[in-house]
Amino acid sequence: MTLLQVEGLGIDFGGVRAVNDVSFSLKPGEIVSVIGPNGAGKTTLFNMISGVYLPKRGRVLIEGEDVTGMGPHLLARRGLSRTFQNLQIFQSMSVLENAVAGHHLHEKGSVLADLFCLPGSRARSRQSETSARLLLERVGLAKAAEQEASSLSYGALKRLEIARALALKPRVLLLDEPAAGCNAVETEEIDHLIAEVAAEGVSILLVEHDMKMVMRISNHIVVLDHGEKIAEGEPAVVSRDPRVIEAYLGAQAKEDADAVG
Repeated sequence: MTLLQVEGLGIDFGGVRAVNDVSFSLKPGEIVSVIGPNGAGKTTLFNMISGVYLPKRGRVLIEGEDVTGMGPHLLARRGLSRTFQNLQIFQSMSVLENAVAGHHLHEKGSVLADLFCLPGSRARSRQSETSARLLLERVGLAKAAEQEASSLSYGALKRLEIARALALKPRVLLLDEPAAGCNAVETEEIDHLIAEVAAEGVSILLVEHDMKMVMRISNHIVVLDHGEKIAEGEPAVVSRDPRVIEAYLGAQAKEDADAVG
């Protein structure tokens, strides 16, 4: 079964084709990585899939439903969630409050009940907090729940953003450079977290520059260069593709290819 289908997506900025005719698909529990040099169109592609940009060409489908151009809030209701290359964390709020914020989409109640803190509203708040604490425990931030988010390390903030995205209970999760700026230990923690989420059946679309991480956890890789898809396939195959080596991986490709075997 195909969960996410991307068909011929394209968009232009000022007459320049930023992304052109990109297609691929994700099955439940599959990790697909999008790689390429800076300016290849990776984040632009993410923005079209997640409803931030309206594609000029092509379409996006979730379980066969055409969701092209739907706003992020509508896509979230259909099971698509994402993180961002630049952290979108409420720095002055607590770690717990950030995690709770991700649960509001699934809360059912009236504005009046929330305004007057009626029993139903209080019960929903307690349930959201309990769920948020469980997510924080999962990403290794339970002990930091009451701290202000701004006090966390960069790697911890990355994990907090993933926790908030998971609070939406996604079927498709887009991760834009989740390990950027992280040290080796933090990268390994995020690596394991991504693998665990995928094992639960969530489809994961990943943009990441850490090639060792990409080669280690990806089921499938899509390679972009100047907005065009130049290669795709399993990690061992992509890492040896001459076009990929020329466009992006260079000497690092050979090292990673040898590691893949």
